[in-house]
Amino acid sequence: MSFRATLVSLVLLWNGVTAFPAGPGYWDPSSPQLPPINGSDVHAEAYSLIETYDSSNWLSKFDVQAIPDPTHGFVNYINQAQAQSSGLFKTQNNQVYMGVDTTSVLNPNGVGRNSMRIQSKRSYTHSLVIADFAHIPGSNCGSWPAFWMVGPNWPAQGELDIIEGVNLNTYNQVTLHTSAGCVPSVGSGGQSGHPIGNADCGANGGYVGCGVESSSGTSYGTAFNANGGGVYAALWASDAIKVWYFAARDVPANIKNGNPDPSSWGTPQANYAGCNFDAKFSNMNIIFDITFCGDWAGAAWSGTCAAANPSCNAYVASQPQSFGDTYWLVNSVKVYSV
Repeated sequence: MSFRATLVSLVLLWNGVTAFPAGPGYWDPSSPQLPPINGSDVHAEAYSLIETYDSSNWLSKFDVQAIPDPTHGFVNYINQAQAQSSGLFKTQNNQVYMGVDTTSVLNPNGVGRNSMRIQSKRSYTHSLVIADFAHIPGSNCGSWPAFWMVGPNWPAQGELDIIEGVNLNTYNQVTLHTSAGCVPSVGSGGQSGHPIGNADCGANGGYVGCGVESSSGTSYGTAFNANGGGVYAALWASDAIKVWYFAARDVPANIKNGNPDPSSWGTPQANYAGCNFDAKFSNMNIIFDITFCGDWAGAAWSGTCAAANPSCNAYVASQPQSFGDTYWLVNSVKVYSV
């Protein structure tokens, strides 16, 4: 067992299974990167649009990463050409589809199920990220999707998990992972979610992080999709990190019309304050991925899932039909200054 695997096992025993980092990130030296942006410096007026990611430009602004999974999942991240030719990536009706292989029966001791992992070519320091989803990966045994941001020197430059969950979960978990010494409080106005994980986002090397689990049973997975999709908004400033979830029918008008005003959105799911965020978070890229089993979904393998098969890898290998709804369908991701 590797040192990291040993550490992960100890964390599980100490804290219960809560969350593990979706990363760290990966920077391909052969892929040209766009200049980083400090969202506090771009415009004099807050919440001005910096960047739009959508079906018209998706692959020109994201790198498709065919890399070994840093979280030890039963997954085979394929390259852009493979993703396009196999239908795991496509654009349809002005939406971006990113999915997984749903037909192959695999060797549970093999490389894992084909999937996609992408990382933005541009990084940000401070931003308001608003992501509009028609569909996110469903709540399926073995699955571990994430929509997140991470800096290049993990955990020293931070990680913000905006959408993340495993297995049959329907409650989203927002999590911060940092170096030691970030012990946030709940910011002014409160939060609708409840804390989970460590008080110090950097305890035990940052692997567990400090999470906030949503109180909404439609905030993640199958229930999110059955409720018509929706929007996640993450505000990252010097004095706060906040995340809101809106079902499609509840998206504020000022988000729809491109003039977001977080002060009008009510109580966020997560509301972190009281940490030196500028010292703990910088130059973070946006990432989407779908992995299987690994450090979190595999570690949390129990109950209904374990009754179907005692091995997470064996279940994922033998049940391709179970992952028909394991895909992202994205209307847009927009990044605003703060």
